[in-house]
Amino acid sequence: MAAASMLGLNDSTGDDKLAFEIFSILENKFLFGPNPSSPSTPGGGNGKVRILSIDAGGSTHGLLAAKSLAHLEATLIRHTGNLHARLADFFDVVAGAGAGGVLAGMLFTRARDGRPLFSAEEALEFMLNNSRKLSGTCSTGGLVRRVFRSSNGSADGLLEKLFGDLTLKDTLKAVLIPCYDLGTGAPFLFSRADALEMDGCDFRMADVCRATIANSKALEMRSNDGRKKISAVGGGVAMSNPTAAAITHVLNNKLEFPLCRGVEDVVVVSLGNGEMDCAAASGNYKSSPAAYLSIAGDGASDMVDQAVSMAFGESRCSNYVRIQGNNGISSTSVNNNNKNKKKKKNLESVADQMLGQKNVESVLFKGKKLGERSNVEKLNEIGKELIKEQQWRNSSGCVLPPVILKHSSTTSLDSPPRSSSATTLSTVSSA
Repeated sequence: MAAASMLGLNDSTGDDKLAFEIFSILENKFLFGPNPSSPSTPGGGNGKVRILSIDAGGSTHGLLAAKSLAHLEATLIRHTGNLHARLADFFDVVAGAGAGGVLAGMLFTRARDGRPLFSAEEALEFMLNNSRKLSGTCSTGGLVRRVFRSSNGSADGLLEKLFGDLTLKDTLKAVLIPCYDLGTGAPFLFSRADALEMDGCDFRMADVCRATIANSKALEMRSNDGRKKISAVGGGVAMSNPTAAAITHVLNNKLEFPLCRGVEDVVVVSLGNGEMDCAAASGNYKSSPAAYLSIAGDGASDMVDQAVSMAFGESRCSNYVRIQGNNGISSTSVNNNNKNKKKKKNLESVADQMLGQKNVESVLFKGKKLGERSNVEKLNEIGKELIKEQQWRNSSGCVLPPVILKHSSTTSLDSPPRSSSATTLSTVSSA
C-alpha cells in the first residue's frame, strides 16, 4: 500500500476509493509481478476499450447500420453459443447520430430485467416496419432525408413507446448521442458520464433521440430535473459521424478508462449508412439546397473517417473497422415506391447489397480504395476479435480491467465533469 499512501489517497470518497483500489492493484502487479496464471490479451497489454459508432441516416435511412448490427450480433451469438448474447455485452462505448442515435438507444438502454431493451434483429425490424415515418419526399434521389417526421408528432409517439421514462442514467454502457444546441451555437453530446456526474445533465432517452433526429425544426427540451434546457437540431447536422467524439471521450476519461493511453488501446467499429449517389443527383444540385447539405454531411463524415484512419496509423487495419456503402447502388427506386411492403423489401435489399460490397478502406494521404474483403467479411472478423477480448476479460479477473464504468454519482452543476472531460462541447443554456 506504499504507493497509495505516498499519494495521500484514502477511501473517504467514491473517487478516492476508486483511485486507492487502482493504485493498490498496480502496486501489487509491479512489485510482485504478473500472475502467471493470467493469460494476456490477444494484442498484448491490459485489454482494449471497444467502441461502436453509428452514423446518421445517410442514403439508407439508417438501414445499412441496422443490417450491420444485426449481422454482427448474429455472429456473436453463433460463435459464443449464447442465444442471449447482445451487442451491449461486447462494446464499452456507443456513439450514434440521427438514426444511429436511435439505434444506440435501443441497443444500449437497460430494460427492467437488466438486459438491453432490444436485440439488434428487433431494432432492424423496427427500422423496417416504420419506414413510413422516414421522409420519402426528397426529390434528389435519396440525398437527404429526415429520419422521422417530427412535425406531425409520429416520431414522438414512437419514441415514447420505445423508452417511456428511461433516462441516460438507465443506459448499460458509456453512451454518446449528439445534437446541435442553437442556444449556445455549438454541438452538444448527451453523455451517460455527464448524466451520472452532474445535476441537469440527465435527459429522458425519448427526448435525446428526438433531439438527434430533429431535422424539420428545433426541439426545445429540458433535462430530467427541469433545470436546464436545449434548443436542439439533429445530430446528423452537427456530427454525422461521431467516431472521433467517441475516441476523444475514451482518451480523456481516465476515471472510467484508466489504462487507455492511446488509439493502440482501443478497437473501433464505425458504421456508415450509405453515401449519396452523385451520378443520380448531379442534375438536382441547383434546384435543391438540401443536396448541398448532404454533400456537407457526407464530406464531414468522410473527413472523420480519414482523420481517424490516419490517427490509428499502423494499427488502422486491426483496430479500426469502417463499414460503408461505396456508391455502387442507387436507392432512387426505393424513394419512388409508394407501396409500403415493397418499399420495405427494397430498402432491406439495398442494405443487403451494400453489406456484400467490397469494404471501403481509407489510405493514408491517398483517399479511399476498395479493400479485398467485403463488409460482411470485415464484420465477421471483428466479431471474432470482440469475442477474444471478452474471453480474456472473463479469465483475467485479477488484472486491472480496461473499463471501470461508473454507476452512481452526483455532483454540483457548478463542478466540471471529471470523467467525460471533452465530451460536452457546449454549455447547456440555463433555464
